Amino acid sequence: MTMSEPSIFSRIIAGEIPADIVFQNERLIALRDIAPQAPVHLLVVPKTDAYADVRELAAGDPALLHEMVQVAGELAREHADGDFRLVFNTGVGGGQTVFHVHAHVLAGGLEEGSLAG
Repeated sequence: MTMSEPSIFSRIIAGEIPADIVFQNERLIALRDIAPQAPVHLLVVPKTDAYADVRELAAGDPALLHEMVQVAGELAREHADGDFRLVFNTGVGGGQTVFHVHAHVLAGGLEEGSLAG
């Protein structure tokens, strides 16, 4: 992907690519991951592509980051027992492959000490 091409998340938000959407409001969308790493694996994605990673989001719009964490908790209550792991991959070395900030919500049957996501 070049910087001029929209990310897969931007294309999902625009309705160009179908997704299993589980939540949506004015600022966020949440969908099921197409390659789940846990029984519940959801992605919480801002509808803006202004932030490539969580560091940029925290510096540029901490309220949106807070909202992402709140929505992650609500989704974990709806789709699992309320316990969850929240993962932000940041940078190539951190496993980030889509440079549109997003959070992985992992829940349901995670083994203690495992590194999912």
